[in-house]
Amino acid sequence: PETLETLENLRKDGKIRAYGVSNETPWGVMRYLSFAEKNGWEKVASIQNPYNLLNRTFESGLAEISFRESVGLLAYSPLAFGVLTGKYRNGKKPENSRLTLFPHYDRYNSESCKKSVEAYNSVAEKNGLSLTQLALAFVNDRPFVTSNIIGATNISQLKENIESVFIKLNETILKEINDIHETIPNPST
Repeated sequence: PETLETLENLRKDGKIRAYGVSNETPWGVMRYLSFAEKNGWEKVASIQNPYNLLNRTFESGLAEISFRESVGLLAYSPLAFGVLTGKYRNGKKPENSRLTLFPHYDRYNSESCKKSVEAYNSVAEKNGLSLTQLALAFVNDRPFVTSNIIGATNISQLKENIESVFIKLNETILKEINDIHETIPNPST
């Protein structure tokens, strides 16, 4: 309560426009919303949680809250530490890449994740897309996503990431994605 009151005072003073939460649960978001409503304050504007093809746990509870309460998701790690670029496929460890530099970041390194990446890569290739394009276009397509927090280490990666906003996945591709997800749900968790 004290944190929200402080944030609301900062907003009223014009020092911030809005505030959001990060790595929150459905219960936590609803508590923030309830407390703000009870006090006549502006509500939480956004939630920043991980969301990608390998981690769709946001869809269990938070997506509905996000959509119905207009608390947009600022999706981080849409490429799953770069795993959804395909650069780590077949055991590759590119020099100076995140997972080479920080091998303890193993959230997306399970056998289930590797199997999922191969399946998503097949969908991408079959439809003339890169794995990166497929992964980012999927996140961009979700109605509860306000912003897709991309990351790039060079201009060509940045260009590919930005251009993903122009890719619209058709119903066939979305069904293939969802079929993979049903077979191997949230392999990173």
